[in-house]
Amino acid sequence: MKNKRLKFILTAIAVLLLIPFLAMQFTEEVNWTLSDFIAAGILLLGTGLICEFALRKIKDTKYRILACIIVILIFLVVWIELAVGIFGSPLAGS
Repeated sequence: MKNKRLKFILTAIAVLLLIPFLAMQFTEEVNWTLSDFIAAGILLLGTGLICEFALRKIKDTKYRILACIIVILIFLVVWIELAVGIFGSPLAGS
């Protein structure tokens, strides 16, 4: 069971990273560099592995869900900051 979730996480990351890669083949609107793919891969892998860790270590279901929601919200804030710089931090190049 545990290895199936890990395989699912890795497969989902590969599929999600294929979306912008394929879009780059058909349009000029999507213009990712290698560093964009690396950053996205690290963020997605980190989020997936931390959620997997929470699912393995936390026994109470509501705390498992809460932990995964918090991890996903942190992921979204970092992703948005990297994409558009909503906070104007040096992380976004501002």
